[in-house]
Amino acid sequence: RRDKLPVRNYIIASIPEYLRFPLKQLAPLKLKKADPPLYAKVAAGEGVHFFSDLIARTTARTPDVEVRFEDVAMLQYTGGTTGVAKGAMLTHANITSNVRQIVSWFPNTVQGKEVLLAALPFFHIFGFTTCMMWAHKIAAALVLAPNPRDIPALIKSISKHKVTLFPAVPAMFNAINQHPGIEKVDMSSIKSCFSGSAPLPIAVLQRFEELTGCRIVEGFGLTESSPVTHGNPMQGVRKIGSIGIPFPGTDMKIVDAETGKTEMAPGDEGELILKGPQIMKGYWNRPDETDLVLRDGWLYTGDLAAQDEDGYCVIVGRKKDMIIASGYNIYPDEIDRQLMAHPAVLEACTIGIPDPKRGESIKSFVVLKPNATATKDELREYLLVNLARYKVPRVFEFRAELPKSSMMKLLRRELRDEELAAMGSED
Repeated sequence: RRDKLPVRNYIIASIPEYLRFPLKQLAPLKLKKADPPLYAKVAAGEGVHFFSDLIARTTARTPDVEVRFEDVAMLQYTGGTTGVAKGAMLTHANITSNVRQIVSWFPNTVQGKEVLLAALPFFHIFGFTTCMMWAHKIAAALVLAPNPRDIPALIKSISKHKVTLFPAVPAMFNAINQHPGIEKVDMSSIKSCFSGSAPLPIAVLQRFEELTGCRIVEGFGLTESSPVTHGNPMQGVRKIGSIGIPFPGTDMKIVDAETGKTEMAPGDEGELILKGPQIMKGYWNRPDETDLVLRDGWLYTGDLAAQDEDGYCVIVGRKKDMIIASGYNIYPDEIDRQLMAHPAVLEACTIGIPDPKRGESIKSFVVLKPNATATKDELREYLLVNLARYKVPRVFEFRAELPKSSMMKLLRRELRDEELAAMGSED
């Protein structure tokens, strides 16, 4: 009941209002039959406003408001580096700068000639910038994919609309690779892809490029940076497994993770910090949180990384995800990458669980490919060849699927919470 909610005003919009005849008449019937129904009549009343009426009563005069580059354009909410939800203040300058950086990174695009598949939601900063804003900047046709988990629909869109640009996350590339009969689908129209949000397994990259003939640019970013800061060059040296080099106008350092003051030598691990035109203004009404991550003009990302002699950067893992077992620092991303290199493994996610003797023990959740088989002992032996013994998980659990966000990003924290809850119920 509306009177029980804190919201006092509701604006009602109807999809059929924006469709042409005869879809305008047919849409309500189809939407009502959906499960659950997607269409309902809302009665007029106090606090109920109909969007079409508001538009009809509003003057067409442009508001006389001065908009400056440094003004906040949007509040993009994120858990950030500390896990507490807060609004990153992204300015007009932040967003437009990042879009220009992306355009310059893909010199093979042609103004007005590209077709971009938007399989990332626009409410997420990755989808907002690399799908909606990038397409707008280069006048690309935008093919919308409302449900990124509907892999057959994604594949059909690529083939039907001759998609040329495809920003996506590793789970999408992997799911397309594994789709039955994918070898028979013509996806050769794709010429450039951008991968972010999670590490891209080398086998997934190579398989997708074989299927399409395109080049995947693996990069890096976070909400606080609008979001992209790094990428492997579209043309030139590419180091698979790295996030590449900083975007134009972006500075980076690797500093010690304890104090954040000492710059690390090439090859040594530390916290990645960034400076550039795409870095946020701060967190909305959270000066305390802002001061934690913005120091002397640098954004402290909370990501642990290393940089080689050529300036290419490899993400080791998140500070908050690091597992400490028997005094060793262990990064779950490294274990996940090795597991996903196993021919039978589709997905993997590793966490640390409390251990009274070691501090933490390592547990990996594994999803096998369709019709593939592997035992826990086989996976353990496989990892012993590629990892130090102290990094090999003591516990494996096979699952049909792993929890993911709307961005198809693995939710490590949900698995960790499950384990803690299960351990608590046993006490």
